[in-house]
Amino acid sequence: MKSKSCSTIISNYIVYGTLIIMSFIMIIPFAWMILTAVKTNQEAISVDPFYFFPQAKWHWENFLTVWKSYNFFILYKNTLLMIFFRIVCACLTATLAGYAFARLKFPGKNILFALVLIQMMIPSQIFIIPQYLMVSKLGWLNTTSGLVFPGMVSAFGTYLLKTAFENLPKDLEEAANIDGCNVGQRFLFIMMPLTKSAMVALGIFTALFAFKDLMWPMIVCTNSMTTTLSAGLAKMQGQYGTEYPTMMAAAVIAVIPMIVIYVIFQKHFVKGIASSGLKL
Repeated sequence: MKSKSCSTIISNYIVYGTLIIMSFIMIIPFAWMILTAVKTNQEAISVDPFYFFPQAKWHWENFLTVWKSYNFFILYKNTLLMIFFRIVCACLTATLAGYAFARLKFPGKNILFALVLIQMMIPSQIFIIPQYLMVSKLGWLNTTSGLVFPGMVSAFGTYLLKTAFENLPKDLEEAANIDGCNVGQRFLFIMMPLTKSAMVALGIFTALFAFKDLMWPMIVCTNSMTTTLSAGLAKMQGQYGTEYPTMMAAAVIAVIPMIVIYVIFQKHFVKGIASSGLKL
């Protein structure tokens, strides 16, 4: 009995120690970004001696410099609008499609869902040219609608919500059907509220994917007044060259929205992934 408890304690220490080491490894790039943002350029590129922390003075003026050089309010606004409308469109289409694939019977159901899975397997870069042509024909270049266009429908969201609806007991629908509810009422008032955690998880994933989307904003929004944070940072690299402290200061400013979103919705995110059974 004692040997069993000792082995359990030892295994727990090994697991916790491994997780702590991995956490430190993952946080090093983020810490390095913040520390580089308050260094001088000489300290940032110095190899011998190697400066992990700024020497003598922390140069917070790097943040002020990059803030004055770029209109971050415009970049924040464009990015947040894109994220908001992509979340709304993705949740709306994914819940409807997920419910249909999970609960309804109709001809070609398996074929259509196979097409959804195929879309998840194909690299998104393949769709850029046809998507750009469609946005150009619609007159949505350099607009928020153009930024939102690729995220209006989410194959990943459809799969996530289908899994969430399948995990709900069928007795709920049968009871609602006995009470006289039609398909729309069963979906809207019975089933959809029970998938709130999965929808929140989808919203967080959609926000993350939209935030780090670089290629599409650079293609569809060439105007600096309509571009997003990721594309704005890419353009800063050409402007500032090897001025790494200024570039890292801009990167720190840019990641603030995602940190806030994660801190607010962390519990919903974990609950949604746990209930859906996905492994990411």
